[in-house]
Amino acid sequence: MYLIPSVPYLDSAFDLATIGLISALLLLSLLSLFFVFHLRLKCRTSHQLQSFNSLWKVRLLLVLFISFWAVNELLRIPFFRRRYPYPFLPALTLAQQAGLCKVHVVLSLGLYEPGFLVTLLFLVNASVKKHSRDNEWGVVIVFAFCLPIFLLQLFFTYFSPPEVPIPGFLKRSFMDVKDENGNDAVLCMYPLVNTLVFCAFAIVYAVCFLLSCWRVVSLVINKGLRVRIYALASAVLFPLLVQLLFLGISVVFSPADTLYGCAALMVFLSVLCCTVVGEGILIIRPITEALSAGGDCCRWIPYIGPGKQVADEG
Repeated sequence: MYLIPSVPYLDSAFDLATIGLISALLLLSLLSLFFVFHLRLKCRTSHQLQSFNSLWKVRLLLVLFISFWAVNELLRIPFFRRRYPYPFLPALTLAQQAGLCKVHVVLSLGLYEPGFLVTLLFLVNASVKKHSRDNEWGVVIVFAFCLPIFLLQLFFTYFSPPEVPIPGFLKRSFMDVKDENGNDAVLCMYPLVNTLVFCAFAIVYAVCFLLSCWRVVSLVINKGLRVRIYALASAVLFPLLVQLLFLGISVVFSPADTLYGCAALMVFLSVLCCTVVGEGILIIRPITEALSAGGDCCRWIPYIGPGKQVADEG
């Protein structure tokens, strides 16, 4: 049991910053949902828009992954675990709060963030194809690629292989603390085993994403579109590297330490950067161009035969 200063949880600078940024991200996601459904309605009267909107469910899935990830981040904040989600129900016990910390780890590192990243990669690959897959196939493919890491995170969080027992401190997702007034609380943390699993996924993903962006750039000679692709690649790969770095740093410190709060905030900010740029470049900007130009300019490039390059007019 650790002693921490008697500071109200909601008054923590890290908590306030996280809550404010989550609120802003949810507003951006709401705007993205508006664009997705607005384009969906416009497609009923425009044949050109129907071609671009063939993957509207995949774009919707991208926004949902981001929104659920943002809401899931609230589980890390003690104030929300103790009071806000249940204003008319009894307060959660320490065991229930610890359970929410485990849920946060599995959903964040095993489903929502991997799901967002895989959906992002799928949309990048689909942008250079003449005929995109149907909505249903796109959604199935995304979940199929997310299933392995989700099962691994679930297994290492709630189970331990009998042949190779994992020490408790390597898979610990929470810590009991006590403030100066004697009040008990639970602080969430990132387990080392789950962090290593996500790091392995992130390395493989970074290679695939880099190759996909290189393929798109090789087919595009329009300077504006190249800049957009470079911006997307930088806003995904660099924050992903920063996230992995601070996930590793967070394992070294106790959740009651200020340095752990700094590391956790940097992990959050790195993912936030990916989500904001992803929604802006792959949802809001293309749909805005589609509505203004009838759908032709929405792909990064029109279909190009093997060995050819053309400049996109958009």
